[in-house]
Amino acid sequence: MRVTVFGAAGAVGGRVVAEALARGHEVTAVVRDPARFPLLPPAAHARAGDASDVEAVAALSAGQDLVISATRPAPGHEADLVTTAKALLAGVARTGVRLLLVGGAAGLTVPGTGGLTVVETPDFPPSWRPIALACNAQLEVCRAEPDVDWAYLSPPALLEPGERTGRYRLGGDELLVDAEGRSAISMEDFAVALLDEAERPRHHRARFTVGY
Repeated sequence: MRVTVFGAAGAVGGRVVAEALARGHEVTAVVRDPARFPLLPPAAHARAGDASDVEAVAALSAGQDLVISATRPAPGHEADLVTTAKALLAGVARTGVRLLLVGGAAGLTVPGTGGLTVVETPDFPPSWRPIALACNAQLEVCRAEPDVDWAYLSPPALLEPGERTGRYRLGGDELLVDAEGRSAISMEDFAVALLDEAERPRHHRARFTVGY
């Protein structure tokens, strides 16, 4: 496949690029600042571009099989997630390319709470609310788009660097929790799940989640 990855030098984006290259895909790795090109694998096609620019998204998705967005706004700029989602959807709408977005976990319902979402639980840290609510708004932008073939991958509660095991469980709109009550996955296995969805699409115009 020919895959474009926005946010390619980030913690998640970098692992997505590495996983895609390891599977033999042709990867266009997009970062906003060309100074970050040295952070990208030599096997990737490094490009400068802004995922919030419709023209850039259209140009960088033309001729591709898939666009993956793993961008993350700086603190204080959480609303950029919504702007970027709108631009990504508008850009790929011009080219007809499928879009996979790395989203947030805040809107997932928590098992055993009577339907509360993650951000609605009493112990949710107030400092995380801006990014959590922005992620929820990002998903709503996707759901309002009538034409694009998109999928939105929500992580579990804990997403950190770790080991690539190649195993995970799939879920829908509910937070995945293991037998010990932990909701987690490594960034490496998160990238595995994302590329599995890229190669064998199971979710169309829908949110899904993963976890151990």
